[in-house]
Amino acid sequence: MRVGSSRAKAGAQPNQSLIDGITVLQALATSTEPVGVRELARRVDLETTRVNRLLKTLAYLGIARQTSDRKYGPGSGMTVLAAQSLFASGLLRRALPALEGLRRFGHTVAMGVLWRDNVSYLFHAPPNMPETDALGRIGLYPATRGGIGMALLAALDDLEVEETYASHDIPGYADLPALLAALNEVRAKGHVRLRVKDEREQHTVAIAIGNPVYAAIGLSGWIPTAAMPEMLDALYEAARKIGESGDVRGPQLDLADPALDYRVAV
Repeated sequence: MRVGSSRAKAGAQPNQSLIDGITVLQALATSTEPVGVRELARRVDLETTRVNRLLKTLAYLGIARQTSDRKYGPGSGMTVLAAQSLFASGLLRRALPALEGLRRFGHTVAMGVLWRDNVSYLFHAPPNMPETDALGRIGLYPATRGGIGMALLAALDDLEVEETYASHDIPGYADLPALLAALNEVRAKGHVRLRVKDEREQHTVAIAIGNPVYAAIGLSGWIPTAAMPEMLDALYEAARKIGESGDVRGPQLDLADPALDYRVAV
């Protein structure tokens, strides 16, 4: 079953309060500077009073913090959640050796995951950039604008894509039928080849990882058609290594192990 398919939502009973809370949390997480209640409410299209209550709750939990000018920014709890989720999934840790292997081509190497209509890049390394600088350096990017985003969208059912773009414009595409046609082409080929910079004739070549899909990896740069077979072979080999190095959530922790006692500072 494709990730995010309509069948995956069968029987779901969405809690609107939880949805609104996560919407506010995500908007706060992607803000580059503290933001006021009214501005955040405008961004997420919610009532100001509701956003105010949600922000106060997040601040109570330590996930948000209020500044001296009564604006809000991410709190230490948000950093803890991010670190815990990355550790628990193990995805980035398991992927780094394979991603480093792709850098031999001298192109930008990236890995991302899909969040609604955006891609969050866990790894994005232009040539010669140190590996540590490539981690989480780019915020959300429109999925339809990049090869990794298109690879991830192609893993969705058409209905899921329609629901995602039902209420707003589609960056890079005139309408929904044009996007669906492009995604069908990706599904038929099994990979994405997307021109990203016309003036320098640069392309991104990307493939999805996992069954069901949970991420995508890609190479971006001057990639002539003749180089495609070698690039694709390398990407598929990297995807295989990432997939075979463990399940999506990584190794299970034995919480009874004294060595994992979170009360001990190290």
